[in-house]
Amino acid sequence: MKLRKILMIPGLLACVVISAIAATARPKEDVKYTNLKVLPKNISSKDLQEIMADDFEDGLGVSCGFCHANAKDGHGLDFASDAKPEKEITRAMMRMTLGINKKYFKIKHPAIGSNAMTVTCTTCHKGEAFPDGGSN
Repeated sequence: MKLRKILMIPGLLACVVISAIAATARPKEDVKYTNLKVLPKNISSKDLQEIMADDFEDGLGVSCGFCHANAKDGHGLDFASDAKPEKEITRAMMRMTLGINKKYFKIKHPAIGSNAMTVTCTTCHKGEAFPDGGSN
């Protein structure tokens, strides 16, 4: 019985060491997004997806193609393209909400997607692409 315990301890220790090495050996996310003008250039894909899903899709009730143009090859979307005016309107709206939160709610470093934001897309849009219920 003692021998079994003595052999288990190094075995468990080896498992812990191997797990630690494996965790640090994982490649770090190194995604480079292009044409980000309001969002941070070094944003993680997780944070970007949360902003797109929570703030834009939920807040405005739209899908990606509302702001992003179709790819020239006809497959998917060209996320870097500024071909659709809705994308620049979105940037202006992001700057506006950041400014409102900073000026009126004294949030020192407001960031799109942050829980600290008091005014967000949903504040006015309430799940609709056009706040007044109309269209362009």
